[in-house]
Amino acid sequence: MKRCYFIALLMLTYMQLAAQQPADSMHYADEKHFKNIQQLTFGGDNAEAYWSYDGSHVIFQKSSAKEGILCDRMFIGKIPAAGEKFNYKQVSSGKGRTTCGYFLPGGKHIVYASTHLGGDSCPPVPDRSKLGNRYVWPVYDSYDIFMADTSGNITKQLTHTAGYDAEATLSPDGSKMIFTSVRDGDLDLYIMELSTGNTKRITTELGYDGGAWFSPDGKKIVWRASRPATEEEIKDYKDLLSKGLVAPTKMEVFVADADGTNAKQITHLGQANWAPNFTPDSKHIIFCSNHEYKRGFPFNMYLTDINGNGLEKVSRDKGFDAFPMFSPDGRKIIFSSNRNNGGTRDTNLFIADWAD
Repeated sequence: MKRCYFIALLMLTYMQLAAQQPADSMHYADEKHFKNIQQLTFGGDNAEAYWSYDGSHVIFQKSSAKEGILCDRMFIGKIPAAGEKFNYKQVSSGKGRTTCGYFLPGGKHIVYASTHLGGDSCPPVPDRSKLGNRYVWPVYDSYDIFMADTSGNITKQLTHTAGYDAEATLSPDGSKMIFTSVRDGDLDLYIMELSTGNTKRITTELGYDGGAWFSPDGKKIVWRASRPATEEEIKDYKDLLSKGLVAPTKMEVFVADADGTNAKQITHLGQANWAPNFTPDSKHIIFCSNHEYKRGFPFNMYLTDINGNGLEKVSRDKGFDAFPMFSPDGRKIIFSSNRNNGGTRDTNLFIADWAD
């Protein structure tokens, strides 16, 4: 389920369960990798916070009915000193739904996906009652990827094809963008050269491929994927996709060379394994999973090496921990969590020093 606008829908379902959990904590005893944890946001659904190249700012998406933010908008904020308030500002227009923000090198421009060309209002969420109350994600065909300055002025539309284009991140040098698109009939990964717009498809297997990241050394990519195998699974996947939907309950983590070659599955845990990212040494993967829990909840973060060995549980919240990203210097980690929300359904941003 990794990245992007799906977070709001994910939490709409799972926060109902989280609200039933025992009293929570800012920092759990077994979370040995976290030191000096600090809560950045307080209220609403705050997710997918990703660092600027110099580590001074983050961009993230937020929705909050109490604040009149009815679907995800993009915000940026400067990382505060310990104990100081996190101040942030909206950089998307307030039209449509936005997701998957990322800084360009230099910190003066960002990329993100938006549905605003399809209409000013938030696009409708699926009526799950018509699908047997099944958990699904919409793949809005009005999503395209845009470049903007940090004042919110859109400077360039990067994708123009019909159908879903979103989930963009950039290579370490900022020259390439990897993203998910349905332009060729399936949800696959593509790499675009930002200077020319030249775009290449790098995944071809049937199934949803998304939430991809380049490794810090630029040599590898990691992403989440579903791989329907039986006739029933394939039919179900294709039927949902024809309706602009996907069912994200079965996904695993994959890695490949940076051009998409030598792809291999590195988790075989079952259920939903998603939101993968690299550790600063490019040799390990941190990801989110519910594989320990038959009911599909909670979600916690786990570490593994790049071959899927040495699985280690990192986080311990009884609700939802996900979307980890290490700072460029590797000293800090930022993530989204239900912890310390007072029994509400809020998901907030947390930052911590990382201890090996």
